[in-house]
Amino acid sequence: MSDAAQPTAAEVRAAAEAVKAALDRHLEAVENRTGEDDPAVYDAFNALAAAAEAYDERLYDRYDEVTPFEIPGADDSLPPYAGPEQPNAVSVLIRRDYAVVESQRLLAQAQRIADLDPDAADRPENAPNVGASVHAALGVLFGEFEPDEIASRHKEFGLAEGDSTLWVSAADELPEPGEWLSAPFDQADPERVVCRFDVSSVFDEEDLAEELEDLDEES
Repeated sequence: MSDAAQPTAAEVRAAAEAVKAALDRHLEAVENRTGEDDPAVYDAFNALAAAAEAYDERLYDRYDEVTPFEIPGADDSLPPYAGPEQPNAVSVLIRRDYAVVESQRLLAQAQRIADLDPDAADRPENAPNVGASVHAALGVLFGEFEPDEIASRHKEFGLAEGDSTLWVSAADELPEPGEWLSAPFDQADPERVVCRFDVSSVFDEEDLAEELEDLDEES
């Protein structure tokens, strides 16, 4: 950045003062919150994050220095919570992706499970061999084991983990039995997510990139 485009020392100082004021407003909102999901606290949090990010940018542009704060990006944040303050029910939405990297291992494991089935002897002779179809093998695998067990043993089944996410979504009350089974994911509303947990190799890559960048700066 050229000298002409750099923020002035006064602008950096003003950005720092804005952070201090935002800190005071955030603390005041927290001290006077009316519930766990008080929108005033959420708004004060966002204002503090924006002020801290602006200060960080001006500080770097002017002095080539950074703050120790990690500002959450807009792409990583959820929209403002709009669900009930005290949910009477929750929905847990889970997605886990896997790549079939060793199909022969998957087929062999599925055939082993099928052979151990006590009803296997009663199967007709012309029944499809699950050890010959990846489609059938996946059905046997996920029909036999809980998702958490598959996640912990995925390598045994010839699978490689991809991204995964878990959303805990608030609800006013439990739906009627069978109400959403035909379209179970249509009602995934980000504004009702109480909390979420994401796992992805991209996070590891970002951490590695930051570590390499720090090493470059130190050398």
